[in-house]
Amino acid sequence: MNIWQQPVTEIKGIGEETSESFREMGIETIGDLLTYFPFRYEDYEVRDLADVKHEEKVTVEGKVHSEPSLTYYARQKSRLTFRLLVDRYLITVTCFNRPYLKTKLAINETVTVTGKWDQHRQTITAMEIKFGALPEKRELEPVYSTRGALTVKGMRRFMKLALAQFGASIEETLPPSLLQAYRLWTKKEALAAIHFPSSHEALKQARRRLVYEEFLLFQLKMHALRKIQREHSKGIAHDFPQEKWQQFIEQLPFPLTGAQQRVVGEIINDMRAPYRMNRLLQGDVGSGKTVVAAIALYATVLSGYQGALMVPTEILAEQHAHSLRQLLEPVGVSVELLTSSVKGKRRKELLEKLMAGQLDIVIGTHALIQEDVNFHRLGLVITDEQHRFGVEQRRVLREKGESPDVLFMTATPIPRTLAITAFGEMDVSVIDEMPAGRKKVETYWVKHNMLERVLQFIDKEVQKGRQAYVICPLIEESEKLDVQNAIDVHSMLVHHYRGKYRIGLMHGRLSAEEKEEVMKAFSRNDVHILVSTTVVEVGVNVPNATVMVIYDAERFGLAQLHQLRGRVGRGSEQSYCILVADPKSETGKERMRIMTETNDGFLLSEKDLELRGPGDFFGTKQSGMPEFKLGDVVHDYRILEVARNDAAKLIHSRAFWHEEAYRPLRAYLEQSGVLNGEKLD
Repeated sequence: MNIWQQPVTEIKGIGEETSESFREMGIETIGDLLTYFPFRYEDYEVRDLADVKHEEKVTVEGKVHSEPSLTYYARQKSRLTFRLLVDRYLITVTCFNRPYLKTKLAINETVTVTGKWDQHRQTITAMEIKFGALPEKRELEPVYSTRGALTVKGMRRFMKLALAQFGASIEETLPPSLLQAYRLWTKKEALAAIHFPSSHEALKQARRRLVYEEFLLFQLKMHALRKIQREHSKGIAHDFPQEKWQQFIEQLPFPLTGAQQRVVGEIINDMRAPYRMNRLLQGDVGSGKTVVAAIALYATVLSGYQGALMVPTEILAEQHAHSLRQLLEPVGVSVELLTSSVKGKRRKELLEKLMAGQLDIVIGTHALIQEDVNFHRLGLVITDEQHRFGVEQRRVLREKGESPDVLFMTATPIPRTLAITAFGEMDVSVIDEMPAGRKKVETYWVKHNMLERVLQFIDKEVQKGRQAYVICPLIEESEKLDVQNAIDVHSMLVHHYRGKYRIGLMHGRLSAEEKEEVMKAFSRNDVHILVSTTVVEVGVNVPNATVMVIYDAERFGLAQLHQLRGRVGRGSEQSYCILVADPKSETGKERMRIMTETNDGFLLSEKDLELRGPGDFFGTKQSGMPEFKLGDVVHDYRILEVARNDAAKLIHSRAFWHEEAYRPLRAYLEQSGVLNGEKLD
């Protein structure tokens, strides 16, 4: 039996109580234990007290200089103090609830004390007292997160026992070629050193080896999935007349950018291929993803199939329907909207047309995945802002056709780091160029005490016939958060402008119909200033709006601020984004500075990832972000890239599927269920 799968109770000295604590920590096998890594290390480097700051943690070595004094207080709690001679200093050591030390500490005995240094009182409050001097060669001591009856000391003991008992049997996972190419330590060496490193350099090498393996295994799984999808999931090889498709592009009201042309080429090649397309299309706000979607949908209809576009909100569905009708109806393609607002007779008619094949393109919200929605011949599924849908919702829509092509679109620029982890099994296309003539939105950060000037600026712009958004983070008064609510801000603006302008209000409490009414009024310029919560974040297109004011901007992430900023700058006039914020934290201030310095959504998303971490970036666990035990996709990005390239080469090489050196990696793929019994070579 592989030692990796053996129960943890095989380690000498692990009884029922310890095994229960291990279970609480998710440790059931030897493999679980050996890959339960320390979250930090204690470094017992002895320092001169002259260099130690007040309240800093320190380790000192000295001789006991006085009899220990022991006092009891508050129900058997105790305090023990003694004097310690450390080089030229005579200091006091205090430790709590260790009365047994009174009989053990003898005058002139050498001890090593670790604790917090009080510079004013010349006292160390001891966390740990060890008898004897520290050895010349000192190891870094691992600190583990523990549960139940298990202590950190106990954890170290069991880890040492596990390595002593099973260390020699740890099998190598990586082939000699990779170990040599990157001068990596063996798995055996790396696991021993990650738990008990002899130096900082040893820790670095152990971590480098184990992070590379973790990333390589993950990327092998992703590349194997892609290979299987291509070779075993029969897709639709769309066949459509090239000249009709080219004519459609030529008659568009604007020329495609180079990036749009490249991305359209990638999508069309996928659609013509016999395997199912599985592609992620990323494009910054306003980069022209809708027109790319229109071209793909038109190609689908030309080849005799239907297309579906699923979006997260009704407002977005309506906007897409409006844009796609303008582009597709002139060439004879029917486009309909199916949301929860479409009811009764109208809904019944739509569903009948869809099933009979009399309707080409349907655009909708999650209403598209209801049971009674059936297609005649579904050939392409496009999902917009896909991380807002669960995996299950995306699957249901996909299964309404026989292996339709799938295109995911997002205006949230996903850092490359996350794109190759969260969406590793997909092909990724990026529109990294803006249409010509778009002016950069000028961004300013102001404090709340400059609000009067902000209101004057809005006044100046609206007098020119332009419009403005004012965004607030929350709807209602909250005792916990001192946040401007939309209703208050609306009242303040009405009072300030004294009937000079029409001021609209939109927030999450309004029904879909009410929101729609407000947005239509704003689109027609019947409303000059729109006060809104973030419901305006995705998909509202009002080219006449030139001012975006964001209250309490520090409460939003960079990606969200960038999305909001993208609501202006859609026409030919110069647009402005004003961030009103008094951030207390350095991170908050940094976010404001970055926003004023760049309009590049991809750069901002990389920064957001650095500031907030991968888990927080998508905001949900169901987004599919893998959790790595040791690797960090931000800080270990270069290792991730190398592992990804290596995985791609391995999966497509004959040696990987046949040679003995790669057997452990093949075994991992089989155990992970990726292969499903299919031979890939």
